[in-house]
Amino acid sequence: MNTKEQIQAEIDNLKEEYLDELYILIKDFAQSKQQPKKTSFMSKLKKIKIDAPKDFAANLDLYVGGEKVVE
Repeated sequence: MNTKEQIQAEIDNLKEEYLDELYILIKDFAQSKQQPKKTSFMSKLKKIKIDAPKDFAANLDLYVGGEKVVE
């Protein structure tokens, strides 16, 4: 018995009063699996890696102006 048949067997054993609720769950599940998930802005920000000296943020103007050099 494959998974689809197992699911059908469980549905056949379910009381009629629960079928509407089950239908909504199945429909929501199917829609969530069909739509590609959009990557959130915060998720994209978490992926950013900055390789800089420890004092980079405090001395940004010096690095940008060339007065301080990354070693």
